[in-house]
Amino acid sequence: MNGMKNKDFGDRLSAAKSAKQAMTAKFLQRPGYDDPAVADRRAARAAVSAARDARLAEREAARRAENERLTAEREFLAIEQEAQAKHAAAEKQESQARLEIERKAARDARYAARKARK
Repeated sequence: MNGMKNKDFGDRLSAAKSAKQAMTAKFLQRPGYDDPAVADRRAARAAVSAARDARLAEREAARRAENERLTAEREFLAIEQEAQAKHAAAEKQESQARLEIERKAARDARYAARKARK
């Protein structure tokens, strides 16, 4: 059963007062802000935070460098593809011109053969 039902109001007040005193004593036992152990923990946390920030900055720099490399590679490939396309177009144009010259020569030969038969 609940032990509070049998206690009177004064007992409950004194129990609450002693609980508050115990909480206050526990709080006051904590080391202060200027305590060396607290300062050491604070310095350790600051060092860990600085190391984390350095790692994040290093990863960000590596990511940027990789992005720049990929961008440069894409630009190079685009330029190379454009050069290949121009080269292929020039070869096609040259081939068509050669074919046209051969057709004209064949046509002229046929015309000359027809003239010679008459």
